[in-house]
Amino acid sequence: MFPEFSSEYIQSGRVQSIQSNLNVAFQRRTRNPSKETFEKLASKLKERDLPGIELAERYLFHLYRRNRRPNTLELNYTSISFFLGFLKVEGVTHLEGVSRKHIEAFIEHEQDRGLKPVSVRGRLASVKAFLRHLMEEGVVRHEVLSRNVSVKVPDALPRAMAPEDVRQLLSVIDNTRNRAMVLMLLRTGMRIGEFLALRIQDIDLSEQKVFIHEARKTGTGRVVYFSSDAKSALVAWLEQKDPREDVLAYGRKYESITYAAARAMFVKYLKKAGLLHKGYSLHCLRHTFASELLNAGMRLETLQPLLGHTSLEVTRRYARLTDKTREEEYFRAMALIEKGEIHGNYRFDHRL
Repeated sequence: MFPEFSSEYIQSGRVQSIQSNLNVAFQRRTRNPSKETFEKLASKLKERDLPGIELAERYLFHLYRRNRRPNTLELNYTSISFFLGFLKVEGVTHLEGVSRKHIEAFIEHEQDRGLKPVSVRGRLASVKAFLRHLMEEGVVRHEVLSRNVSVKVPDALPRAMAPEDVRQLLSVIDNTRNRAMVLMLLRTGMRIGEFLALRIQDIDLSEQKVFIHEARKTGTGRVVYFSSDAKSALVAWLEQKDPREDVLAYGRKYESITYAAARAMFVKYLKKAGLLHKGYSLHCLRHTFASELLNAGMRLETLQPLLGHTSLEVTRRYARLTDKTREEEYFRAMALIEKGEIHGNYRFDHRL
């Protein structure tokens, strides 16, 4: 994917051992992160004194066999562990005794702990999937979920950065790798996890494309594009990075960058730019990407696959944030009102 860089690196003597590179790449390909994660979680479960531990371990193995990602396994482990811990406090010793009231009480318990509605909904979804699996195995009665149990989540608007704040942020990023990271997130709309998982071969520099082989959230691959300023930042980083390292962005000692480390980096630059009080997050770069493209006239149907949304309704949230037609019509009508150029009597409409 990078013939020009490969030859440049070879000619400049930056490649020290081709065989070493092949060995490292082979080791990476033969690793099974999902299996490693399952074994780690199964070991942690065995140390817990909770009801239904064996059933929980079997369910995680079921998810592993269905090729679920390590992150999915960990999220399910966390949710199920909290649920089993709650059942123990409630005096439930066997999962055959789980009822609908236990699920509803668990939701209230998580809400009382201060979890955000979206987090409670995610935890509930994992627990319900676990219980459905136990129903199929004849452990839990079908009446437990005969009526749906749900958590209402506020339909909040996405949070995009103001254009002047974006410029201010970029002006203080002096690290080559970090500048490439922020600009790639801002110009591609990738999730931070998708960026951190990128390999050199996932990028087509000449076509300005990125191949996301498996989206972090949906598991579906897609192609995204990056702009000229992102390309310049990326080239600057590629000229500095170790060509033997297959991962696009890495930290000290060539270790993978964690989300926590990426977030800490972003917060550091927000503070340096005087923007910390505005509450921006790394995910705001994705929201900014979508909002700016819609403002520039891109159709929702075109934006949807770039963001990797499975539903157009999810993408439509950004239209509420960036509806220029509505904005223009409002100010045009309000200008007439302020000038006193409307006539007639006010009337009350009972439908309002």
